[in-house]
Amino acid sequence: MGFFDQAKDLYKLQKEAKKIKKELSKMHIEAEQDGVKVIIDGEQKIVKVEISEEARANPKLESILEETFNKALKKSQEVAAEKMKAIMGDLGLPGMGQ
Repeated sequence: MGFFDQAKDLYKLQKEAKKIKKELSKMHIEAEQDGVKVIIDGEQKIVKVEISEEARANPKLESILEETFNKALKKSQEVAAEKMKAIMGDLGLPGMGQ
């Protein structure tokens, strides 16, 4: 593969990465546990947090919040990784999507 082909592939990768970033920003990912619901977007920005009355009275609310946020973040990381894996495989990069 020559330099020109590599440059074309890099440009294609950058273009696809921007497209995926835009898609991820519109995607909402939910995690729910013990009356706490966290919604984040694919860029790992918090969209909404809902806490039920029962959860508010729970003395373990802080740990429930931590677990729920971590669960939501992990889900969003998996979604982003899966989208990027497809692009890398399309470009024929070793070990990615093939």
